[in-house]
Amino acid sequence: MPKITFDKATRAKLAGALSDYMRTELDLEVKGFDAEFLLDFISETLGPHYYNQGLQDAQELFRTKFEAVLEAVYEIEQPVKGL
Repeated sequence: MPKITFDKATRAKLAGALSDYMRTELDLEVKGFDAEFLLDFISETLGPHYYNQGLQDAQELFRTKFEAVLEAVYEIEQPVKGL
């Protein structure tokens, strides 16, 4: 899995949201670099789990859609009469 990276603007928004959450829900002040380090930790620790779950969800979706396509192809098969 490639390393999870964000552009500068997205990284700032995520760190800000994390900082707001920590202050609002846990009454903790986590700002600036500390919020970014926490974001890095969460991304590196939890990110792969979410990534893998996303892949599993995509595989199931493809499997379901592919089975529907196979069924549709089977339904349009024409009977073959003996020669």
